[in-house]
Amino acid sequence: MNTFAVHVCLLAVLLCPAVVGAQDNGARPKSWKTLAELSAEEKAGLDLRTDTPRSATIPYLPAEPYPFEAPYTAEELGYRSMEFTHVSRWSHVMADAFGSMTSGGYLNQGVTIGLNFYMPDEDGVAGHLTTPAGQDFFRMVFYYSSPAEMQGAQDLWIMHRTDKDNSTKLDYFAYAPAMRRVRRIPQPRRGERFPNNVQSFDDVIGRDAWEFRWRVLGTDVLYETVRFPTTRPTVTLANPDGTFFDAATDQLKMMWDSYPFYRPDGGVECYVVESTTREDWLPNYPTSKLIYWLDRHYFYPLRIEQYDHDGRLQVVEVRIARQDNPALEDKGYAALMTLYYDVSLDLMSYSIHDAHLVKEWSVKDKEVAFSPDFMRRGWLMHPLKTQTLVNTPDEFYLRPLLYPDKFPHDRTVAPAPEVAARIRAQEAAGHLVFEVPVGVMEVGAP
Repeated sequence: MNTFAVHVCLLAVLLCPAVVGAQDNGARPKSWKTLAELSAEEKAGLDLRTDTPRSATIPYLPAEPYPFEAPYTAEELGYRSMEFTHVSRWSHVMADAFGSMTSGGYLNQGVTIGLNFYMPDEDGVAGHLTTPAGQDFFRMVFYYSSPAEMQGAQDLWIMHRTDKDNSTKLDYFAYAPAMRRVRRIPQPRRGERFPNNVQSFDDVIGRDAWEFRWRVLGTDVLYETVRFPTTRPTVTLANPDGTFFDAATDQLKMMWDSYPFYRPDGGVECYVVESTTREDWLPNYPTSKLIYWLDRHYFYPLRIEQYDHDGRLQVVEVRIARQDNPALEDKGYAALMTLYYDVSLDLMSYSIHDAHLVKEWSVKDKEVAFSPDFMRRGWLMHPLKTQTLVNTPDEFYLRPLLYPDKFPHDRTVAPAPEVAARIRAQEAAGHLVFEVPVGVMEVGAP
């Protein structure tokens, strides 16, 4: 087909308002239900009380010992979802490939090797909750191996258990090889984004459930999260032993292959839960609320939406997870691929945690390797490799689905006309489109 014909076909699709519905897979039956639509059987796993009974010793925690038992209150679902922060809550090493893509096609990427030391005796949220407030519980070192101008730079994050009296969540140190010195960086503001990226520090280090009010909106079925373009039929992933394998991108499952609860049609059943920011805990926080799609069995957050103070959808986060720590069973799922999308800026960021290696650190490593002084040595103890960087802009991930029809009383999805036009062009082409024909910006905008 010649270029003129392609242009005409694309223009015809862009001019059709129905394409917005196609982006949300409108051919499928309605997949979401509000609480009022749920049957008694579907509500069986939920405790719909608005106030969770409180702990007698730590009043901001639920009374029932973690990890709770069904039926779950909305708040308890929030605590269970805390298991699955962007960086997994156990000691491990990984190669983290990351990048961002602007609406104009500018691609920026890099790789760090993440050395992660989870300090409590027990992995996961249980270890977090038993750590005394003010004490550090997680240390992360990020060693930059790409791009070339950043090679050898390091970041050290020391995370603290917080409450209202102990608000310091992060001690942050950075090492620059050119200067051969370690600098202490002031703690970022909660919710502050990384430069030229969508994700914030809270998106990476996780949010504490007690800083939010929780309620169940209903249920839904997800069929896809992170989406690849037709221009990228395979992705090369790494094993911890240094070997690589190709995975067909149209065969990737949201919870990988080991998840036992896929529906016959491939969907994952989810609870849809809203968390509203508590101003007494997070004053001036940039996000008014978040909406989570949690798988109904392990409570893994496959989709997270952030809303601004005008109630409009601001950021969408979608994930593909994999059970990288089988010893922890249902709590051993880790974020393999994560995509963040800023709807207003039409900006995307991605992160792939490749070559995930569960690691039991030696006593000497625990004492020495996770300290500011060790960064000066410039030693990379685990030189993991990854081949997951994006080669060209048109091979970048597709914008995530926006689902404007779902839970309309609780979600306001209103991308700008030029963003809506790019979304329609993307869906028509099967890959990102950075320019759309003049005159179609206003047509069929959701």
